[in-house]
Amino acid sequence: MRGHIIVSGDDALARTIVEELNNAGVHIVKLATAAELATAGVAHAQAVICVGDDDATNLEIALLARKANPEVRVVARLANDVLRTAMTADRRPGAILDVADLAAPSVVEACLAYTAHPFEAAGIEFVVSGVEAPRDATLREIFGDLAPVAVIHGENCATPGAVETCPGRDLTVHAGDWTAMIGTTGELAARGIEVPRPASLRSRRTRMRRALDVVRGLRDDVNPMFPRALLAAACLLIGSTVILRFSYQGYQPHPRMAWLDALYFSAETITTVGYGDFSFSHQPTWLRLFGVALMFAGVITTALLVAFIADLLLSQRFAHSAGRRRVHRLRNHIIVVGLGSFGSRVVADLVAAGYDVAVIERDENNRFLSSAADLDVPVIFGDATLRKTLESAGVARARAVAVLTQDDMVNIETGIVLREMLGPRVTPEANRPNVPLVLRVYDRVLGAAVAQRFGFENVRSTVELAAPWFIGAAMGLQVLGTFSVGQRSFMVGGMHVAPGSELDGLKMFELSTQTRVIAITRQDAPVALHPRRDAWLRGGDTVYLVGPYRELMATLRKGQPPQEPADEERASA
Repeated sequence: MRGHIIVSGDDALARTIVEELNNAGVHIVKLATAAELATAGVAHAQAVICVGDDDATNLEIALLARKANPEVRVVARLANDVLRTAMTADRRPGAILDVADLAAPSVVEACLAYTAHPFEAAGIEFVVSGVEAPRDATLREIFGDLAPVAVIHGENCATPGAVETCPGRDLTVHAGDWTAMIGTTGELAARGIEVPRPASLRSRRTRMRRALDVVRGLRDDVNPMFPRALLAAACLLIGSTVILRFSYQGYQPHPRMAWLDALYFSAETITTVGYGDFSFSHQPTWLRLFGVALMFAGVITTALLVAFIADLLLSQRFAHSAGRRRVHRLRNHIIVVGLGSFGSRVVADLVAAGYDVAVIERDENNRFLSSAADLDVPVIFGDATLRKTLESAGVARARAVAVLTQDDMVNIETGIVLREMLGPRVTPEANRPNVPLVLRVYDRVLGAAVAQRFGFENVRSTVELAAPWFIGAAMGLQVLGTFSVGQRSFMVGGMHVAPGSELDGLKMFELSTQTRVIAITRQDAPVALHPRRDAWLRGGDTVYLVGPYRELMATLRKGQPPQEPADEERASA
């Protein structure tokens, strides 16, 4: 067997990769352990893809595959930063990828409601930017030579919500239809499309607001019995001061105590300090008995106050409430539910972009808590499916919520609770009336079903976002980026047209209608931007495309050199 691809792993990502490669006509060999590499034909394989959820297994297979065949493309999934950096350093064919790194940008963009997706191709900065169609017309009449990536029909269309993928410029759109166009910043600006840049909106609080937040935080954190104990101590001090002021028998010429002396003597009696400057030794019997009772009462109230203060400052509950107190001060912040490898990456990206972030995490021993502490991000411990936990994170003041735990069912349940809590609302402190709710659903099929059934607009499947990178790296496609328009995922990639391939000598209009060629580079000519339908492809060209990754994979296969048909049957997924 020659030119096949070996795939290891049994989770949804591995199954998706096998399914897509099979659909593209690639010969697949499934691998269970590293010991099976030789029998799987690694010596003659085109690529080895290690996408299991265990870094140790992926690392072992990747190292042994490169040892057995130094020229094979090894595409491995590694979440550990140290291992990933070390494996990338040898610059061998293939790629070392992390699912969190690949999928996090899409979640960040959804949280910020950012509709522009910049990337570089052929040394030129391109931007995919979304804008509503201003009137009924064809795309060519509105946007000229800008290349359309997708159109989502609006309410003025017979099929609202329908998505047109990479339509032709002669497609008629209606006012209010959402269009995603690709071009350089200058080309977009020439057509009146402004490329939005999300602005950092950190909370700016006055001193009065900060003081009120501190008071509210203390009110929520202290033991409910603490105010009563404090009131009892105050009553004891005031009552003793009044009694001593009018009953204590002093010496001439001051037979009565002054108010300040009475307060001072009461305080030192209650705290059982006693400096000897005042004494009950020459006082009436009832007053001396009162002094004894005052000492015992003082010991009890002081012990209670010290216990409550120690509970506030030193107990585990104080550590847990620290995050809640800090969240009280936040406005226009972003809430991230789940502090796994994916959630921590999203948090880091949001903080780096200048946004306030609060995290909800169930596991008090989560290994990424130190990362959150380094980023100075408050963490609230609790069950995100409970309204009380979400309220403590300041949902009413948040600008966006991202639910990113590793459990799809928890994410869906949390999303439903959040949808009920938020609803259509306008928060005076918030920047926008609609709060983006982003859900992570690992499996792409389940993600699509959830989005359709419950009406969530921002469901992100990590499989859908990460799979193109692994497939593209294994097949030799230069993946430049992935992004989402609505619930559709798109990929930007560059591919080499091999001499003698199906694409060699093909005209642009003969390519798949589901892909968009944005640039062509060849050695003897300048870069051709937005090539016309009658442009030719030649062997040796580098073509930069955008579209659904399944279509790009099919186009990539056509650009590869012709191979002898293999005798072996291709494996089933």
